[in-house]
Amino acid sequence: MMARQRGPAPTEQLDVRAAYAAHGPELYRFALRQLGDGGAAQDVVQEVFLRAWRASDSFDPQLASLRTWLFAIARNVVVDEARRFAVRPWQRELTDGTDLPADPGPSTDERLVDAWVVEEALRRIGAEHRAAIVQTHLRGRPHAEVAAELGIPVGTLRSRVFYGLKALRLAMEEMGVEP
Repeated sequence: MMARQRGPAPTEQLDVRAAYAAHGPELYRFALRQLGDGGAAQDVVQEVFLRAWRASDSFDPQLASLRTWLFAIARNVVVDEARRFAVRPWQRELTDGTDLPADPGPSTDERLVDAWVVEEALRRIGAEHRAAIVQTHLRGRPHAEVAAELGIPVGTLRSRVFYGLKALRLAMEEMGVEP
């Protein structure tokens, strides 16, 4: 009796060895900086490639690069690990005797990965929506000022921001990222 294969069909398989060679060490360093534990970082990298292999049929190079996709998965796995250790701190003690800070906040690496993901998602929405979001949310400019610069009513700008954020959320979901 043959065991049922988990993951994609052989013809659709992600070249895990090549992906690991190209991105594994970088993912390990990211996880290590986030968690501060070498063993946990190794577990994260293993889980990233396992999830990537299982979901390789959902990877679309038109939506995001392999690197961006893997880092999005890594970000989710790191968050899962941090939550697991926060709920069960004794598991952390079994590995190396250190505890996670109560609220470590986002590190530079996590902010960088988030920025890559948002930038990639922004590329996938319309130019008018992208401009509205970038000017009002990312640059923090007042709606009235941006609307005057674009030569549109403030209500139109607000509508573009609203629908742009919906499109951005959808683009991120298509990339496999939880917004």
